[in-house]
Amino acid sequence: FNSLNHDMTLTEFKFIWYMEYSHRMWGRIVGLAYILPAAYFWRKGWLSRPMKGCVLALCGLVCFQGLLGWYMVKSGLEEKPDSYDIPRVSQYRLAAHLGSALVLYSASLWTALSLLLPRHKLPETHQLLRLRQFAHGTTALIFLTALSGAFVAGLDAGLVYNSFPKMGERWIPDDLLAFSPVLRNIFENPTTVQFDHRILGITSFTAVTALYLFSRKIPLPRRTRMAVTSLLAVACMQ
Repeated sequence: FNSLNHDMTLTEFKFIWYMEYSHRMWGRIVGLAYILPAAYFWRKGWLSRPMKGCVLALCGLVCFQGLLGWYMVKSGLEEKPDSYDIPRVSQYRLAAHLGSALVLYSASLWTALSLLLPRHKLPETHQLLRLRQFAHGTTALIFLTALSGAFVAGLDAGLVYNSFPKMGERWIPDDLLAFSPVLRNIFENPTTVQFDHRILGITSFTAVTALYLFSRKIPLPRRTRMAVTSLLAVACMQ
């Protein structure tokens, strides 16, 4: 307010405050909705030994996610002397917070589906092994693309260029490697961050499409085929 937002009204401030407050409270509700039933099931003896390890790991992730959120917000509240830039949290901490949330969500969903749906026992053919490896590689690529999106958000890199497929008048912008050393550009140069996110997004979409086409050549259970088709549909929507 002192250095940038002189004209902000109390109503505008309340909007930001309630957005943050709602996010914190929702996070706490999610934590309680997981930890309290888990403790009850544990006390009743309803959890097998492997499931106890899984429950402890997920509980740890829930707590770690909250701690990481506090650590991220803290970076946006630190005074930066001689800086009149827009106040923002560290893009590194934002990416870590998002990445941790994705891991927590994926692990929770995987655990739930493993309990609810029996695993298909298919013959371990060469094609099936390749499909599984391809799916794991695509998962890693999508995860990396999402993390690069956090860097875009943290640096407001989406505001640098708003044309597609070119960035301005060029395919490769002039200031792509403006920072020194070169490695800094990947994480701190808004132009490079947006460029990387575009390339990763296109690559992820291509990988999902290729995964779908490859899966059509293999005899798969109906549930697996529906999953691959849904993945392609969501990739198109995204």
